[in-house]
Parts: sequence; structure tokens; C-alpha cells
Amino acid sequence: MEAFYIVVLVSTALVLLAAFSSLLAFRFGAPLLLLFLGIGLLAGSDGLGIEFTNNYLAYILGSIALAIILFDSGFGTPVQAFKLAAVPSITLASVGVLMTASLFAVAAMWLLNFTWLEGMLLGSIVASTDAAAVFFLLRIGGINIRDKVRSTLEVESGTNDPMAIFLTIALVEVLASGERYHGINIGMLAMFVQQMGLGVILGLLGGMMIVLIVGRLETDRGLTPIFVLALALLVFSFTGAVGGSGFLAVYVAGIYAGNRKLPGYASIKRFQDGMTWLAQIIMFLVLGLLATPSQFGAIAIPAVLLALFLIFIARPLAIWLSLLPFDYTQQEIGFVAWVGLRGAVSILLAIMPILGGLENGQVYFNTAFIIVLVSLLVQGWTIKPVAKKLGLIIPPRIGAVDKVEVDLPGAANHELLSYRVVKDSPVLRGERIPRWATPSLVIRDGKSMRYQYAGRLRENDLVYLFIVPSYSRLLDKLFASRVPVEEDDTDFFGAFALSPSRPATDLDAAYGPGLLNENEKGLTIAELMKQRLGGKAEYADRVRLGSIILIVRDLDDHDHISAIGMSLEAVEPAVTLPIFINMRDIIDRVHDRFKSRKNKEAAAAAAGGKADENPR
Repeated sequence: MEAFYIVVLVSTALVLLAAFSSLLAFRFGAPLLLLFLGIGLLAGSDGLGIEFTNNYLAYILGSIALAIILFDSGFGTPVQAFKLAAVPSITLASVGVLMTASLFAVAAMWLLNFTWLEGMLLGSIVASTDAAAVFFLLRIGGINIRDKVRSTLEVESGTNDPMAIFLTIALVEVLASGERYHGINIGMLAMFVQQMGLGVILGLLGGMMIVLIVGRLETDRGLTPIFVLALALLVFSFTGAVGGSGFLAVYVAGIYAGNRKLPGYASIKRFQDGMTWLAQIIMFLVLGLLATPSQFGAIAIPAVLLALFLIFIARPLAIWLSLLPFDYTQQEIGFVAWVGLRGAVSILLAIMPILGGLENGQVYFNTAFIIVLVSLLVQGWTIKPVAKKLGLIIPPRIGAVDKVEVDLPGAANHELLSYRVVKDSPVLRGERIPRWATPSLVIRDGKSMRYQYAGRLRENDLVYLFIVPSYSRLLDKLFASRVPVEEDDTDFFGAFALSPSRPATDLDAAYGPGLLNENEKGLTIAELMKQRLGGKAEYADRVRLGSIILIVRDLDDHDHISAIGMSLEAVEPAVTLPIFINMRDIIDRVHDRFKSRKNKEAAAAAAGGKADENPR
């Protein structure tokens, strides 16, 4: 019995230590997941001496934790964000993972003396990005980038795990069977289609089940989040049991359920956030305890070289080729290539060769572990500086907002929000609350009063308002602090302001000719930008027209362009080499080169003609 309490004591102490380490990460910008992993290493067999060698238990705990993380990732992904980046993200999650694994296999064959199949297995283990690491850095790390790039990275990290898991399991089975590998066969393709197809279909059905059950459930509000999480794990386990990808299913179910109006949505989200933090801590601690750092020395040098190859060659090349057909700028492709953090998923998959009884099982695990450490150290600490260097950090559209969503039982047509009045907010400066929002209560200095009798709002007042769902982001602007204006903001949005309603032909007359085609000459500048951007403009979007760049400075309440900036400065390339450029840029560069050569030939011919007319 004493041993039981000692195990609980040590486990609780490790979880508390990991939770307290988050304060250090938030203050100094350290990769938080690296700290979790480091605590597990320090407590393990080569540190405090805690012996944990149960690979199967570690795989089970890690899989459950990953399922919880993926469900929360999907639950917090707006369907608009998924639609915005679905095609390029899924391309990265499938073709990109396969290309990364293949390129990595070549380096593994050379550095570890692996066969092609063994190198491909190791490449599959480390090919996927870690959803926990990416979501933490983008959503909590304070990196404010364009929605398109953010959505691409988030959806990619949530959908590329199933591909890596499928490749890893398939290759472990081939190597364990000892049969000669003859390439991808019909059986492997059928398995892939089955896993991904069932994952999507059962994920959608599971999401519908969660919405249906929770929507009709009449129980204590404290039980609702537990029902949601239990149903999500039911979707995960059932899909896996019938031969589908449970990880893909639980992510899809999260997207579906998170974009529906569920009773107690705010409490569900808070519960999910807490469970995700706990799942991340447990997963990284367990995997850290499982490792034996004293074994790393034998393969440290090739493993570090493989990590650098993955970071600087394999992923960037795979990302560039995968995003080549899509309209991403050179800087955006470069940033997506850099945000390829490896984490617990790679370590979790590295357990598979050990469970499969492969000869070099421990080599796979130790190599993958070192690669994850290098990735978190090199990329985890540099995400924000790289984004700033590439010019992708965009000024915040609104300032800080102190808001809490309050659950209303059975209220489907209204939401109750609580805002704290912050310094310099528009509502504090006298701007009126719109009619579609109904203020009901003000709490000032610990005393509650009706809004009608509160008089002019003061700083630190708590205001409770009933609003129509989906209008909260419009109200956020009223209660947000003033956005600090920095010198970089002017550089980012351009030195000149243009009216969105001006004819686009004015630009062609002033900075052309040749900026517009015949179909664009009857458009306004706003309509031109929207058309060039594929029918939907976002805050901070840019459109190049010859020597000028048009920038979306702001959008109105209906997401129409309301302010446009113009810059005469050319956008600097991400690198001087012709890499990370999309297909359209390649075509433009080839066209410009042919045009320049043709002009030179014409000029030379004209000069030769004049020389013939005027012989000496």
C-alpha cells in the first residue's frame, strides 16, 4: 500500500512541476513542450532513477492523450479556417508527409547504414509535425500572422498524423514479416483508402452523434463536458477497432462538434483546454521517462545530422513542392517549411518498431528522440523571430479584450457575455453600444447595478450583455484596448491610403499601363483586390500590381474591404535563391526573362540596322 502512495506522490509532483514550468515558458519564451520532455528525462533512469520500461503502456497512454489533443484541436478550429486552407493543408498532410519521409530515407541510409525500407520507416516516424507544439506556439505563443498561413499550419498539424501512423504501421509489418519489399501494392493502397475513408466518414458521424446527444441531454452542467470527451474517445476507439484511422476520426468529429451551437459550449471549451494541458503533460512526461539518455551517445552525431537534414532540406523541399500549385508567397512557404516541429507523435511512433520486435527497434526510438529534441530547440525557440524576419507578423487588428462567455441553459437565440472595461477602449471614450446588444448589469467596485442606473462606464467595470450569437467579435472592438501604433505598422500597411471605391483604372493610369486585364477595368480597387484574392479578402492581405503593392488595412462588419494601403517598396524575397516561389511566380519570371531577351534582341537588331544605314 505504501508503494501505491509513493507512486501517486511522485506522479503528482512531476505533473505539478511540469505545470509550474509553464510560468517559465511564458516568461522567457522557452518551448514549453521541451520543458515537459526535459522533466521526464531528469526524472528517468539516468536522472532521479525512476525506472519505466513499459513500452506498450506508454504507447496506450500516449495514444489516448493524442486523441484528446486532436479532438480539442479540431474543436477549436473554425470551419471557415478549415475551408480557407483545406486543400493545401491536406496536400501537405499526405503528399508532403510521403515526400518528407522519402527524402529523409536517403539521408538515413547514408548516415545510419540503413536499408531503403528501414530509412523509410524512420522517415515516416519523424515526418509529421506535432499538433500540440504547433497549436501551442500559434495560439498561445502570441504570434500574430495571416489567417491563411495560421489555418494551413493548424489544419496540417491536425491531419498529418494519420498518414504518418499509417506509413509507420505498414512498414513495421513489412519489416517484421521478413518478406521482400516490392513497393506499394494493391493491399497497402486498399488499407490506406480504408483507414482514411473510414476516419472521415465515422468522424463526421461521430461529430453528429456528439451534437445530437449533448443537445438533447438534460443533465447536470458539470457532466456535459465529460459526456463530450467520453463520446470523442468512443469515436476514436470504435473507428480504430473497425480498421479506420481513429486519430483522423476524432479530429474530424472535433471540427464538426466545435462548429455547432452546443449547450454549455463555454464550459465544454474550458474543460477541453484543461484536459488538453493535462494530456500534453502526461504524454511528454511518460515519453521522457521511457528514454535512456545514456544510450544516446552511440548515435548522437548521425541523429543530430539527420535532424538538421530534416529541418533544413527534407521538409522545406517537400513543403515547397507540395505548395507549388497554390497561391502562397515566398515568405509564407518559407515560414510553413520552418514550422515543422517534431514532438510527442514522433516519439510515440518510434515505440512501434520496438513493439513490432524489429532488430534495431531501440535505435529508431533513440534517433527519433534526439531529432525531436533538436527540432524543439532549434525551431521552437525561433518561430517568432523567423516570422518577424520574413515580414509575416501583422499588427493586431484590435487590442486586448477581457471577455468571459456565460452559459445560458436552453437559450439558443442569445449569448450572455461579460466584458471588463479596459483603459483606452472605445466604450470608455463614449462610443455607444449597438442596439442589437442589450446591456443588463454593471458591477462596479464589488457592487452590482442595473445598466440604466450605472451612468457613464468606468475603467474596470464589468458589463453583462445579451447579444445575438456570432456578433461577439463586432462587440469586441468596443471593449478592446487601443492598438499601439508602431513604426513597423506604417511600413507594413504602406505609406499611402487609397479609397476602396476608386476605379481600378486610376491605378493603371498612374502606375501602368498594363496593370489590369480587360475584365478588371470596370472594377473598383476593392473589387479588384477581392477578385485577385480568389473572392475573399482578409485583414493584411497583399496584392502586387506591377511596381506597387495594395494592402488590406481593415474590413467592415460584413468583411468588405473598408481601408486600403499602398506601398511602392518591393516585397523582399524570403531568400535570394529561386526556392519557395509558387507556380505563378515561376511563370511570371520565365515570361519576364523571355520578354527581356526579346527586347534586347530587338534593340540589337535596331542598332545593327542603324549601323548599316550609316556606314563609315
